[in-house]
Amino acid sequence: MTVYIALLRGINVGGKNIVKMADLKRVFESIGLYEVKTYIQSGNVLFKSNEAEESLCNKIEHEIEAFFGIPVKVVMRTSTELEQIILNCPFSEDEVTEAETLSEVESLYVALLTHNPLKENIECIDVYKSESDKYQIVGREVYLLFHHSIRNSKLANNLYRLNVPATVRNWKTLSKLSVLAKTMEK
Repeated sequence: MTVYIALLRGINVGGKNIVKMADLKRVFESIGLYEVKTYIQSGNVLFKSNEAEESLCNKIEHEIEAFFGIPVKVVMRTSTELEQIILNCPFSEDEVTEAETLSEVESLYVALLTHNPLKENIECIDVYKSESDKYQIVGREVYLLFHHSIRNSKLANNLYRLNVPATVRNWKTLSKLSVLAKTMEK
């Protein structure tokens, strides 16, 4: 069986789309997914399945909307893909350390996309790149490095211009999810 990580977009943010993790876990179990675990309140669900990613996403999105009454976009990665995301970070340790010393909050994030963005859409976000807001796209991931806060970043606020459904997680969350996923493979 494959270990998957489902990353739900836009739940439990700013008091909107409130979803209890215990209820979310039950929804995943009700559609036949195995060893379901949630991690923090931002909609990270680890589980095992033999189904393909696309059919799983559709099924999960449908069940969440049916149960909670809210449409939620689900971005999926396998345990192996998540491990590669961690290994493929295009920013050097020095770049990350420098950004972290200038910021009081997280500096390194990844926007996880449902599919690769088109070249012309990537060009649309290039204008928001700066010395303090950097990005690198590797496949379906947009690595983001902020020297200040993600909240005030024009780059972060314009990722929608890629025209691809996405959800963003900080590096610590992705690293923890990768560790949890690896332990499920045993």
